Amino acid sequence: MKTYSHPESLVETAWLADHLQDPGIRIVESNEDVLLYDTGHIPGAVHIDWRADLNDPWIRDYIAPDQFAALCRKNGISETTTCIFYGDKSNWWACYALWAFRLYGHTRVKILNGGRDKWIREGRPMVREKSSYPEAPYPVPTTRHDKEIRAFYDEVLAFLPTGGPLIDVRSPGEFTGELLHMPEYPQEGALRGGHIPGAKSMPWKTAVREDGTFKSADELAHIYEQGCGLSTDREAIVYCRIGERSSHTWFVLTYLLGHKKVRNYDGSWTEWGNRVGAPIERP
Repeated sequence: MKTYSHPESLVETAWLADHLQDPGIRIVESNEDVLLYDTGHIPGAVHIDWRADLNDPWIRDYIAPDQFAALCRKNGISETTTCIFYGDKSNWWACYALWAFRLYGHTRVKILNGGRDKWIREGRPMVREKSSYPEAPYPVPTTRHDKEIRAFYDEVLAFLPTGGPLIDVRSPGEFTGELLHMPEYPQEGALRGGHIPGAKSMPWKTAVREDGTFKSADELAHIYEQGCGLSTDREAIVYCRIGERSSHTWFVLTYLLGHKKVRNYDGSWTEWGNRVGAPIERP
């Protein structure tokens, strides 16, 4: 049986319940619903808002390196702190926050398998008081690792003639163009429906079980390596609508299957579907 390439990147709920007081970890909750944290969270967890904390409010990009360092300091995160991310929607946004931390070079990152829902379903403790920690030292990152794990529009366009794997992790309706707008996400609209030419459809949720935990390494390899033609040493690009669902798939490919050249196109369909001259396909 195939095993995860980096099993240490996943934390099970039972393990975390026994290590809530470990000084070397920081539990980070990041949800689509930014109000969930206040209704109850894992004891000791801090809240990182994917929009307010990680995104620059004026440009379609992430916060500056000095702002990232300040975010870590105020949450008691140092360079040597292991961040354990979890959240709603089977860890969509937890994986997005983890991916953003990786952009700034923070490599001590893990995901709580099953996320917030599994923790609650098992009846584990939740608290409402906000967690606070003494400020930790965190140097301003000198490099952001865009080239390693992030793809921009021009790079995706140049990637198309290579025939390399391009994975669309949205729903089938979004892929075909039948779903031009997602009613629950009005801020993620696009003028055109369809997909990037040559992309294969593999919805993000294919990687998880009904309880939100990740499928086995054998199952994941069958889905992505046999089903999509990916291999561990071949460059691949994943995308969705704004980059959060594709962050989930990026985590699966990078950490669970050990693929070394996967990039997340976080501009995704909100950029491609609205951009003048960008080629699209429909069935």
